Amino acid sequence: MIGERLRKWTYGIINPVALAIARTGISPNALTLTGFVMHVGIAYVLSQGWFFWGALLIVFAGIFDALDGAVARAANRVSRFGAFLDSNLDRFSEALMYFGLLLYYIHHGTTLHTILIYAAIIGSIMVSYARARAEGIGVECKEGILTRFERIAILVIALLLDVVPLALWVLAILTNITAFQRMYFVWRKTEEKHE
Repeated sequence: MIGERLRKWTYGIINPVALAIARTGISPNALTLTGFVMHVGIAYVLSQGWFFWGALLIVFAGIFDALDGAVARAANRVSRFGAFLDSNLDRFSEALMYFGLLLYYIHHGTTLHTILIYAAIIGSIMVSYARARAEGIGVECKEGILTRFERIAILVIALLLDVVPLALWVLAILTNITAFQRMYFVWRKTEEKHE
């Protein structure tokens, strides 16, 4: 997956920054919460149709998402609750971006735009839910064509290029396909254990 490769490529940059932040005593959960609060502002920016600035803010907020886990490891403050909080606020943050777009397209788009946003939200949630449930039954599941990183990348590029409706089609279709991919993958894995 692209996200995993990018994480490895940027390790040399993220790790020193995380160590510096860890020395200040800033809580990893504080970084997680800061990133989430930024997404409230991002939702407002997108609702106003300021797509270019919204894209830049999404990238900036992504830095906090990349740092919270790294700071937790650097400060030896990794916790189950921190991972739980991060995962849940990631879902809310993604939903907030779609909410901002929904507010914009309610006034400047068509019913089709709102349907596509709804489908993209459902697909995104189901991709994450499929992974969580798989892990709940002991199956690691990171499969699929649109993980969170790819979803955010598509949205950011679309916002920068002002081709958001095209991205909504891609997200609405491929997020749901990814959720079904994960269901199929888990089915195959659980069937293998019975063979």
